[in-house]
Amino acid sequence: MAASFAQRESVLGELQIVRKIRETVRRWWGIELSFTDAKGFVVDHGKGILIPPSNRMCTACLGDRVGFQRCNESIEKAVRNFGSDPAPARLLGPCHMGLEIVAAPISFGGERQGSLFACGFVVGEKVEAARAFAVDNARRLQLPVIQPEEAFDTIARIEARDVPRLTDLIDTTVEEIAAYQNAVAERERNIQALRRELTGRYRFADIVGKSAPMQRLYALLDKLVSSDITVLVTGENGTGKELIARALHYNGPRKDKAFVATNASALNDNLLESELFGHVKGAFTGAGRDKTGLFKVADGGTFFLDEVGDMSPAMQVKLLRVLQEGTFVPVGATKAERVDVRIIAATNRDLREMVARRQFREDLFYRLHVVNIEVPPLRQRVDDLPLLTGHFLQQAAQRTGRPAKKLHPDLLRSFYERRWPGNIRELENEIERLVVLSGETEVIPPEVGQHGRAAPQEGPIGRFAALVEQGLGSDLATAVCQLEKDLIALGLRETHGNKSRLAARLGVSRTTLIKKIREYGLDQTDPGQTNPGIEE
Repeated sequence: MAASFAQRESVLGELQIVRKIRETVRRWWGIELSFTDAKGFVVDHGKGILIPPSNRMCTACLGDRVGFQRCNESIEKAVRNFGSDPAPARLLGPCHMGLEIVAAPISFGGERQGSLFACGFVVGEKVEAARAFAVDNARRLQLPVIQPEEAFDTIARIEARDVPRLTDLIDTTVEEIAAYQNAVAERERNIQALRRELTGRYRFADIVGKSAPMQRLYALLDKLVSSDITVLVTGENGTGKELIARALHYNGPRKDKAFVATNASALNDNLLESELFGHVKGAFTGAGRDKTGLFKVADGGTFFLDEVGDMSPAMQVKLLRVLQEGTFVPVGATKAERVDVRIIAATNRDLREMVARRQFREDLFYRLHVVNIEVPPLRQRVDDLPLLTGHFLQQAAQRTGRPAKKLHPDLLRSFYERRWPGNIRELENEIERLVVLSGETEVIPPEVGQHGRAAPQEGPIGRFAALVEQGLGSDLATAVCQLEKDLIALGLRETHGNKSRLAARLGVSRTTLIKKIREYGLDQTDPGQTNPGIEE
């Protein structure tokens, strides 16, 4: 445990409370706070770092081989006086030079881990006795100080009434260190428990999560896996809609048959029709042989159609026929083919709104919308971040054949503050990037997370993107109005107030543009926004 504490010491030394109290003690009394391990050895000395109090006597002592050894022995002997029980900070001196040592034990995890101490000072009423002892020892040890008496005068002096203030500051620091370490240990225990649960109830196929939204999702999936009902999966890009479809297939009665997936927005109508339904030889230029469509390949299994909201009206009609009758006609054929396929569709668009705008067939919507599974975005399930990051780190380790890395607690903490517009896919890519950029380190440090971040865009689009990244901060209509206002103001500057040209650029009528300019107050003379000679 001592070695473990020594490794943590650099992190503990950077805690804000430790830095603040170190600075305070240094400013008030001219002494330094340092750590020892559980055996009393000064941690800095083990690293080859010598930070003596700001006095010539201690500096000379630590610069001498014998003096250095005696200093460490004095501190080890002093902190051993605490025993194994918790104790408040107190004076433990004198050291081998007759100077005072003050320390407090550091305990967490049920064990003594080390101590926080300061040394190399004298208390007011003991100055003369300490002077005689220190000067005599300096001469006997032949320390490299020209005048021991003058060197002693550089030693810090603390009045007796200030000793309780010093010990209180040390006790406060030790308490904060213990609280921090206990919190870290508790978080590690929770992460380990969650990782163990990944192989239990909280992992449905390859879907990872334990948060309340995911528990509701699992409960719905449990009800659907044993049926052949048509399902519409909705959610933002990157939330794992295809994983939901695969979970329904591979945990259901069709798991021994094919699972076929395609993206409706990836191809134009002609290619998509051929891809879905196949074609016969000679159906069109380049059709040199018959091709089996994906619906036929998926016969008896599951067909996952992603981005169904991007299908054209013509393709919507053909998909509706498959849903209603289980039949389709390959391109160029005259005979319908029949298939038995469970269809799972997915989209990131609002199909109900598209139906209202006549952009999506109402009959097809109700055929697809038998059961709707809405996949929560990552920002609504941030409790799953430890599980997800651990999962992706383990995957990265399996790909590289190396031990799984860990995220520094500060780096994981920063993940909770991000909006994750790309959701699980963005998180997975971020973990993969961090694993590569962190090189050979076992724990990925926080600074690696700052590399490769895209700079924010300038102008109205950048400001709107920033609003989205920060959670808008208002309703969507307000944010869109602000974007519209910014675009019009920018256009007025770039066209030097020519409204006809700007209306053509924005794709609106000149009358509408003038109305918007007046609505947003952009018709006022403002050298920083518009040209005083705006053309009406």
